[in-house]
Amino acid sequence: MSKKNTESVEMKQPTILSYVKDIPNLLSLSGLACTVLAIYFSITGLYAAAMIGMVWAVAFDWADGLVARKLKGRTATDAKFGGQLDVVIDIVSYGVTPAILLLSFGDFEPVFLIGAFIMMAAAAIRLSYFSTYGLAGGTKYTGLALDNNSLILVSVFLLHGVLSHEVFTIILYISGVGLAILNVSEFKTPKLSGNPRNVYLLGAYTLGITAIYGLQLI
Repeated sequence: MSKKNTESVEMKQPTILSYVKDIPNLLSLSGLACTVLAIYFSITGLYAAAMIGMVWAVAFDWADGLVARKLKGRTATDAKFGGQLDVVIDIVSYGVTPAILLLSFGDFEPVFLIGAFIMMAAAAIRLSYFSTYGLAGGTKYTGLALDNNSLILVSVFLLHGVLSHEVFTIILYISGVGLAILNVSEFKTPKLSGNPRNVYLLGAYTLGITAIYGLQLI
């Protein structure tokens, strides 16, 4: 390719921040903001607020895909960029955040590093596998999708305060590691986010969880 043609291609290449204007990407970044809040509140020990951040991160994650499928005029490059952004945010939302939650609740004791590593490693492996092979048969995930981790953990955390600290710590540890094992298992699970009915159910679940933990913050 001549120097003139190379310069022409480079001139047509969009800027990095131009993708921020894409509505699905804005929704993805909104989910990332919720994730940052969840991490912050996990570290500071305000777990009810952390749970709200975690469940809203999933809601925005589902919303970006729904909006992306309905928007017209998006190019293949727009879709590819959005997909890559999703993967990067997913590893933070569903790998790093639950791991930090476990570490924080365990007072950052060394034994919790093992569980945290297993959770993060499973998330990284699962996302890499999905990026390589996609949906099995075009309709199902191989292993438990990572967004389920947050949805399940915010429900498990309802036991906090009901059980003793020691007992709940064990349950949280087992839940986190158990979900990690399911993430990299070979069984097939349906793609829940692709069904409009499931989106409404997630919306109701998100509002319910927000109300429950919101009351705990008052």
